[in-house]
Amino acid sequence: MKPIAITRLTICGIDELPTHRNHGVSHILSVLDPDREDPTIFGDYAPHERTILRFHDVIDDKEGRPAPTRQDVEAILAFGEELKASHEDRRDGHLLVHCHMGVSRSTAAMITLMAQVEPDRDEDSIFTTIREMRPIAWPNSVMIAIADEMLGREGRLTAALHRHYAIQLERDDMFERWMTELERVREIEFGRALSPQKASV
Repeated sequence: MKPIAITRLTICGIDELPTHRNHGVSHILSVLDPDREDPTIFGDYAPHERTILRFHDVIDDKEGRPAPTRQDVEAILAFGEELKASHEDRRDGHLLVHCHMGVSRSTAAMITLMAQVEPDRDEDSIFTTIREMRPIAWPNSVMIAIADEMLGREGRLTAALHRHYAIQLERDDMFERWMTELERVREIEFGRALSPQKASV
């Protein structure tokens, strides 16, 4: 992440936030449910810049729980632009992105930021990095599709996401049980449509 002078990236869930309070976090992107109380742990962090976004982690509109929108992804990209604009004022930085569990919204947000900052970077390498950072990553497909279009990736980011799903499903059948319970079978189907050989391309 050299272009924005961020030398360390972290993805986590709310329960893990206390473990990072002494890790020199300089920038935080919090993605929370609209009705969830703001975590108080950030008062124990060193001085930092923080942006809070609120939207649900679903892929289909449900009663009282709409899927992420273009406006939500625009807010993530605006955060990325602010991060880039401020890089001359610091030598380095530590960006922490979190959601409820550090699985879906936060990983999709981090992928969006990485694709924004490095427009020429291969999409599959972005997902490889995400798996290394957060082995339980299962990015929200709606967020990725919107980011794909807004960043002019012409479907490549979405295709790489489907390959990521296939890899995750091959690694651990927990993902299929988990996403079925969360009514996100469509994402499982995206991954199942690919053979392991195609997923590893």
